[in-house]
Amino acid sequence: MEAATTSDRTLFVHGNQACVEGALYAGVSFYAGYPITPSSEIAEEMSSRLPASGGKFIQMEDEISSMCAIIGASLTGRKAMTATSGPGFSLMQEALGYAIMAEIPCVIVNVMRGGPSTGLPTQGSQGDVNQARWGTHGDHAIIALTASSHQALFETTVRAFNLAETCRSPVIVLYDELLAHMRERLILPEPGDLPLVERLRTFVPGGVDYHPYLARSDGRLPMSDFGGVHRYNVTGLFHDMWGFPSTDPTVVHELMHHLHDKIVQRTNELASYCQYALEDADTVLISYGTPARSAMQVARKGRENGHRVGVLELETLWPFPAQLVRDACANARVVIVVEMNMGQVRDQVRAAVREPSRVFLANRVDGEFIRSKDISTVIRLVDGHGV
Repeated sequence: MEAATTSDRTLFVHGNQACVEGALYAGVSFYAGYPITPSSEIAEEMSSRLPASGGKFIQMEDEISSMCAIIGASLTGRKAMTATSGPGFSLMQEALGYAIMAEIPCVIVNVMRGGPSTGLPTQGSQGDVNQARWGTHGDHAIIALTASSHQALFETTVRAFNLAETCRSPVIVLYDELLAHMRERLILPEPGDLPLVERLRTFVPGGVDYHPYLARSDGRLPMSDFGGVHRYNVTGLFHDMWGFPSTDPTVVHELMHHLHDKIVQRTNELASYCQYALEDADTVLISYGTPARSAMQVARKGRENGHRVGVLELETLWPFPAQLVRDACANARVVIVVEMNMGQVRDQVRAAVREPSRVFLANRVDGEFIRSKDISTVIRLVDGHGV
């Protein structure tokens, strides 16, 4: 599988290839995965590209072992990732919870397809938004990012690796089958154009007591490569700063708040988004992923016809940027959330805004891409004008 090349830095690729290019740019050096439609091209591309650049690729027997493998690789100092789709993402949830509890940086790509169960393996959906947030059990926080174009997906993948290292946490990249398999231009940044966050390693020398879960004043936890100069414990149980299991209420309380606060207290900082004509918009379209392309088309056409339509495209889904959404909708008569599920982000928007009765849903859940005419129909129904 080769990308069509128009110049040294300009490629004509499908979305899964753009994701691979972003991961390689970010410095991924280990990939473990199991092929599953519509993410299989990521594994296929990684199987040749990663060994060629000095990295390691391994096809695992299933998605459970794939997630466990990248956890192990990350602990030894590698930037690690896997990719899957709905059923495989379900199988990863227990190990994802382990990575959250043990604070192991890694990236999980979920190319969404129709579900539940086998669903629509070759057609697009955005049904895994809530699963990304709540798929693993217990109180936890998670970062989930998305994109609507190949250029944005490249940059989002780089950002996912950066945030995984900064927050010492797994980070999820969500996009749908449509973006995965459409082809468009990708301009590769020069090395150094995008900032990269490398693993923060401890300066504690070998033979000196090392605290793997003792945060610095800025909240970051320096790591020591497992199997290196320090011997330390890693567990999915609540643990103290040495990594040993503890049921001490004070230890449990402090760790629970640490795992939550290191992400949730940075919600505004983590919020990435694009906006169009929001300054005077009285009809606000909120969308993410490929449906945002249709929302943008509706807004531009509406402006041409004299209607004040604006778009807020979310690129960070979790932690949900409630303040950003509230501010964007403050002066809107009508807010319409455009997505390909039964309203998973719509529910978050309703919880965020001051007047939830003004929030409506434009969606498709039949495997077909939501088009501008679908959105325009909802606008006519709830706001009385066409665009």
